[in-house]
Amino acid sequence: MAKKHPRFQRVSYDALKARQKEIYNFQKIAATLAYYGFNCIKLADDWQGADFLAYHIDGKTTLKVQLKARPTIDRKYCNKDIWIAFPYNDCWYLVEHDLLVKKARRHTKWLTRGYWTEKGLVHSRRINPALLHSLDEHRLGTLDLKSPGD
Repeated sequence: MAKKHPRFQRVSYDALKARQKEIYNFQKIAATLAYYGFNCIKLADDWQGADFLAYHIDGKTTLKVQLKARPTIDRKYCNKDIWIAFPYNDCWYLVEHDLLVKKARRHTKWLTRGYWTEKGLVHSRRINPALLHSLDEHRLGTLDLKSPGD
């Protein structure tokens, strides 16, 4: 029986460093967006607030996407046509930032709390059921971050 070369052994997501997780997550969301006709290009640095660009096969649509580890709203992304991609409950979500702010205003108290009022930033590990339901149309596909056997 042939032995697998070490470079082809699956890695544990939890064992990756922060930057490695970001690259891993980019590859996963890019693969998911391919199902929707997007080609994703990782940017070396935040260009106009984007971590990557997603070009659609229609030749007209380009999304500037900020990849986050959790749902995030930030004043620096307001009115910049930035899309926020994040994993939650084993699914990928992709939502236009300003729409996410509106949904957060309607379904949460995020915009009334100190982090938003003082720093203009909110990210949360948990999404309340009302907000999560409002994000259903922005759910793309399964997360699949873990390698089999993890």
